[in-house]
Amino acid sequence: MQKLVQGIHHFQTQVFGSHRELFEQLDRQDPTPETLFITCSDSRISPNLLTQTQPGELFILRNMGNLVPAYDTQGGMAAGIEFAVSVLKVKDIIVCGHSNCAAMRALVEPELTQELPATRTWLKHAHETERIMRESYGHLEGGPLLRATVEENVLVQVEHLRGHPRVAQAVEQGVLRLHAWVYKIETGEVFAYDAAKGQYASVTQSEGFTPLDSDHRATDLSI
Repeated sequence: MQKLVQGIHHFQTQVFGSHRELFEQLDRQDPTPETLFITCSDSRISPNLLTQTQPGELFILRNMGNLVPAYDTQGGMAAGIEFAVSVLKVKDIIVCGHSNCAAMRALVEPELTQELPATRTWLKHAHETERIMRESYGHLEGGPLLRATVEENVLVQVEHLRGHPRVAQAVEQGVLRLHAWVYKIETGEVFAYDAAKGQYASVTQSEGFTPLDSDHRATDLSI
């Protein structure tokens, strides 16, 4: 806790002053982020650091496993998505998974949550991911299995997004795009799923990506 207090002191005395105008402007105006960023609660993930964005530029929703519960599961995620699309009018929604995700490890190694009933219940929102891994990836194990699980889960959660009425309507109207990203912590790389090519590719080494505006499945998930 002392480290956090020291951090606040450093922010107030060394950082805030050079950004005072920005924070005053943010306080006076309603937020106008253009992107909803859905990612994992993992402490190693820092969306603003990763994307080099300023305060006010991202609307961020986080939970274990970057899961998007189906629309009929009302709760904080559904409310956040609805607010981002209907009130903030975001133009893009990114679901961002990451390497070595403990939630996805627990999904393929259910014994890890034997004494964690709340975690097991939450991971039911990834039951489709679990089914895909069981039926299509039985030949994988260890690291390759975990990587494929992370990648497939992001696509599954994007599909869940499409089940939210406001999201579906905005996508149909052409004012909202959906994106599937995977962040590789150990290298700093970010990979996006290209719907036209049916595979993930580096976001910094491609000329552009076809967003996930319809139901696509990956044909080559390896990153």
